[in-house]
Amino acid sequence: MLSGAYAVLTGAPALVVAVDRYVLADSARMATFLTPEVHAALGDRSAPWFDASELREGDKKLGLGSSAAILVASLAALELAAEPTLTDAALCDRVYQRAFLAHRAAQGGGSGVDVAASAHGGVLAARRNGSGALELSRVALPSALHLEVWACSVAASTSAFLLRIAEFAARDPLTHARCIHAQADAAESALAAAVRGDAADFVRAIARQVTTLSALGESANVSIVTAELGELARLAAAQGAAFLPAGAGGGDVAYWVGSHAPPAEFAARAQELGLSRVSLSLGARGVHAVG
Repeated sequence: MLSGAYAVLTGAPALVVAVDRYVLADSARMATFLTPEVHAALGDRSAPWFDASELREGDKKLGLGSSAAILVASLAALELAAEPTLTDAALCDRVYQRAFLAHRAAQGGGSGVDVAASAHGGVLAARRNGSGALELSRVALPSALHLEVWACSVAASTSAFLLRIAEFAARDPLTHARCIHAQADAAESALAAAVRGDAADFVRAIARQVTTLSALGESANVSIVTAELGELARLAAAQGAAFLPAGAGGGDVAYWVGSHAPPAEFAARAQELGLSRVSLSLGARGVHAVG
């Protein structure tokens, strides 16, 4: 998720992008591990084997939506076993809604934008409607942007962060509403800049979300923008760029966005703080058959 974290749950637009790190699922083999999301979708049916190693570094998950990707790939493998000639579009149609509902059931909520990216691919604007479904449209990021993804030294639990924010909303609804409104306004600005192809305004809108997410986290007493990410965000701002947690925050991954690559000083400091650059491409193909 590039933009709109937390505010997407209240109807603000999120920008979400698929990356070329895939889960491979094979219906000819049985799963050696059953995720809660796949179990929610299949119940007692046998689940296919999967390999999600591209979404991990060693024993740590990268925070690139692995639970959604495993679910989408698993459902797709079963569909392809029954009908091997399905096109990408038909395969996406078969699995997206089922995956969306199962993911929400297993995680007790969430926006489902990672399911949308896994199924549809590309760059998507996603807005939640009154029924909780996502209204999706394809967008293009401004061509003048340079984006780099960095893995944090700690993994984060999106569901745990969502619970803390929900507790904050119940405890102090007025402050919560004020924080979410500020984040939503920045998310709207990011989408508008992307639609216009305005790189400078896009970077400014992402930089605003460093501020709005920091304020939300401080009010909720949860570290959405960690101290390390806050320091790197300030270094990025001095370069006319932005550095933002990619999603719920608290760890996992963050990304640099600006008109140029991070300077050597930024990269050195990021590595000193325990971050490592993740090699990937944005706007990747969604669910599809291989082989």
